Amino acid sequence: MFLDRDGVINTRFVGAYVKNFEEFEFIEGVPEAIRLLNQYFKPVVVVSNQQGVGKGIMSMEELNVLHDKMLNALEARGAHIDKVYVCTALQKEGHFDRKPSVGMGLKAKRDFSEIEFKKSVMVGDSYTDMEFGKRLGMTTVLISAEPYMARNFPKMIDFCFDNLLNFAIWFENQLS
Repeated sequence: MFLDRDGVINTRFVGAYVKNFEEFEFIEGVPEAIRLLNQYFKPVVVVSNQQGVGKGIMSMEELNVLHDKMLNALEARGAHIDKVYVCTALQKEGHFDRKPSVGMGLKAKRDFSEIEFKKSVMVGDSYTDMEFGKRLGMTTVLISAEPYMARNFPKMIDFCFDNLLNFAIWFENQLS
């Protein structure tokens, strides 16, 4: 299972960046969703473009502290993320790790040999997340309260839910 961060796990600041854990806010139901998904997916990893570091808005150390606190907060609620992958390059640089390029996915596969992309799911809130997932052969899930993208890009988006918890509940119900 691959998860984007901003807009899936935490509230996204449109036109701005979550720079520290004090600004970080879990979207309602996310710890419960991840705890539920942990029963069915191993590993669960985050793949996140974080060009705020590349722009000098925050340091890599600040980003690492934010992620450590995020992981600890999830663990305290019984949820687990195995690893966080980030690309701090600017969009204009065209870096191989920056979604929609597949570098972070290939790093995850190197670190977790049990990953099979065809059996994996990419959950994100943007077209680039969906493209990343499709390039690796994954099932894609768009998190959006406005599913216009699902209608406009049906070949990129397999499922659309308004939040991660609703996806997790739906997924579990498919198995019963």
